Amino acid sequence: MNTGRNPPQDQGIVVENLCKHYTIGGRWPARAKQIVHAVLDVSLVVAKGESVGLVGESGCGKSTAARAILRLIEPDSGKIFHDGVDVCALSGPGLRQYRRRAQLVFQDPYASLNPKRTIRQTLEEPLRVHGMAKPDEIAERVERALAEVGLPASSLSRYPNEFSGGQRQRIGIARALVLEPDFVVADEPVSALDVSVQAQILQLLKTLQQLRNLSFLFVSHDLGVVRNFCSRTNVMYLGRIVETGPTEQVLDAPRHPYTRLLRNSSPIPDPAQRIHLVASHQDLPSATNPPTGCAFHPRCPHAKERCRSEVPTLQAIPGDPSRAVACHFPLHG
Repeated sequence: MNTGRNPPQDQGIVVENLCKHYTIGGRWPARAKQIVHAVLDVSLVVAKGESVGLVGESGCGKSTAARAILRLIEPDSGKIFHDGVDVCALSGPGLRQYRRRAQLVFQDPYASLNPKRTIRQTLEEPLRVHGMAKPDEIAERVERALAEVGLPASSLSRYPNEFSGGQRQRIGIARALVLEPDFVVADEPVSALDVSVQAQILQLLKTLQQLRNLSFLFVSHDLGVVRNFCSRTNVMYLGRIVETGPTEQVLDAPRHPYTRLLRNSSPIPDPAQRIHLVASHQDLPSATNPPTGCAFHPRCPHAKERCRSEVPTLQAIPGDPSRAVACHFPLHG
């Protein structure tokens, strides 16, 4: 997918061949160093105003990839473009501007807010750091951000422990949106909430997306949530994207055996869709010692000798350029 040139300036987020590794172990008592292959050659696009899902099991590298795209952690290699600008080459004021325009909604609404700060202090700080408003404008912008997420201005003098989980997540969303970003990474934003509250938060995010023309990279392990929120989905396995395409097509007619495993392991609250739940009897392999060839082959019921020796590349499906799969022997849906 590496084009060797900057993408169009109105493209949104374009990620090309992103990689991130970690070294663990070493030092006393004479432990050998190990390389954790967290993100391997990940490429994806999030167009303006689009919601794109990034799904996979815990430990597959999706949160690491999302944080590398935001440059909260530094990627080892690859390219990240935001409206045609090479994000990896930014520093100083340019990087500060990118971090204003690209925000993160955290998974845990309990841990993501400082318990010693009032909600007003929490929402005012980003504006002061980025110089986004004059002192006499800050209060108005903070109240407007809080109103957008459905909380009254009286909440500003209170502390995080005085709110429910759903209300805290609304405050976290307000903190991200107060800087008027155009790209938001939502990292499991509803997984810590009750199901009824999840629906409210998802609807809030959809409404804000329409009002502000926001682009979302939505990281989740919950396929039902992704189906509800995302127009396109990328499936990640052990650091690599193994399937991508329109969400409904990917989930209803998966072409990669791993996507089918995920789909068949997820209960669907719809009696019209009779999907037999299948549990995987093997855990995700270690990222420090991934299998040779296709990393999924030890768990794949369709694996052949080629799968054990040759790493498949992400290739467009013939006759359907909107979809791609990294599999030597893709399923027929």
